[in-house]
Amino acid sequence: MKFGCHLSIKEGYIGAAKRAEAINASAFQYFSKNPKSLSLKQFDRNDTETCKLFCEKNNLLSVAHSPYPTSLTPSNNEKRKQIIHSLLNDLEIAEACGSIGVVVHFGKRLQSLSTLQSYKLIIDMLNDVLSKWEGKGKLILENNAGFPGAFGTTLEELTQIRKLCDYPEKVGFCFDTCHAFSCGLWDGENWSQLFLKGVELDYFEHLEVVHFNNSNYATRSGKDRHALIFGAGYIKENQFDQIVKTPQLNDIPFILETPKEEVSHAKEIMLLQKRWGKHLKNN
Repeated sequence: MKFGCHLSIKEGYIGAAKRAEAINASAFQYFSKNPKSLSLKQFDRNDTETCKLFCEKNNLLSVAHSPYPTSLTPSNNEKRKQIIHSLLNDLEIAEACGSIGVVVHFGKRLQSLSTLQSYKLIIDMLNDVLSKWEGKGKLILENNAGFPGAFGTTLEELTQIRKLCDYPEKVGFCFDTCHAFSCGLWDGENWSQLFLKGVELDYFEHLEVVHFNNSNYATRSGKDRHALIFGAGYIKENQFDQIVKTPQLNDIPFILETPKEEVSHAKEIMLLQKRWGKHLKNN
């Protein structure tokens, strides 16, 4: 089992890896470049190679996250080209760091398009990016937050998009607990049913990352506001138990995206290991 958190690359990719090791994390996530921009990054190959070797030596898993402006449903052709180049840049950085791949949000329905047309836009974007990508790292689709029925909030959507693209072997999934709680996909009480549905749809076979976040709002609120795992949100420990104690997820990295201003990630990871570490070692 891999518990970790999102870390800054202010001191380079190797700096993020060393920070993960220092706080006793066994996984970490990082923005591949400036999170507010789609500008391409000319990265330091020595930095990425050092990061890769350090992670291999210390048994650390890492995953990159695309910048905030990234969308699989761009509003125009110019933006589309920019995002394709940016995602290829993200994948190249992730590959150089030895990371699992790059997390990207599912996309949104464009008002000018129907639901089916928006889905097709996502598939076309995936095909355009992945037809040019020859590395091992995957594009990792993350479930959206939102009100029940919002775009990109169901396992059916995620798995169908993967199946319909030309390169399904290059696509994985990221399950965000707060996003799932926000839209009611997982309401804290229905994990058994959701897991069985995911197995039926072949979702968990391709799950690469869990974003492990509590929620500041009740389920089906449609609000994406992350809270600390312990004592601060609407998701209770016994509800998280349902996910953490699922044997099929033992090798999946659980990445915190919680407010580090309230409790440090080092302390929160320590609490995670104290709460669930014994169970995981027994498995």
